[in-house]
Amino acid sequence: MTAELVFVYGTLTDDSQVADLLDSYRFVGDAVCRGLTRLDGRYPTLAPDGAGEAGETGEVGETGETGETGETVSGRLLETSERERLDRYEGVDRGLYHRFTLPVDTESDATVEYDTANVYIGAPAGLGIDPPPEHRWPGDGSFADRVAAYLSARAVKIVKR
Repeated sequence: MTAELVFVYGTLTDDSQVADLLDSYRFVGDAVCRGLTRLDGRYPTLAPDGAGEAGETGEVGETGETGETGETVSGRLLETSERERLDRYEGVDRGLYHRFTLPVDTESDATVEYDTANVYIGAPAGLGIDPPPEHRWPGDGSFADRVAAYLSARAVKIVKR
């Protein structure tokens, strides 16, 4: 399988955790996720940052539509070809986390070989998290559908530092 980038923001930012899980990987730098915030429960997850909150109709407001305002989540970029192993670790088959793809940008002179990075986002309820209204995924449908719609409507992205 071809190597891919993954934005990690929890236990997988720790070298020893990743070494216990993956046979082939390398960290390619620090990064932030712009336009989301981190929520902590049994395990961490990402959620809407509250900038440009969704109204009752589920539409994103004018503020923060570009994802340039609001919060950021610090993490690292992990390069690996072992996506299946990461999916098992993150509980994708059980619906604990879902894998999404976000664009990758850089700051200043940083370089990155990839245009996109995967990120795992968990459903707050499954992680023991009751987020405040401004950090709930707006819209109707399944958790994965609501997250995908939000990510595509906003300029949420990973920025390599």
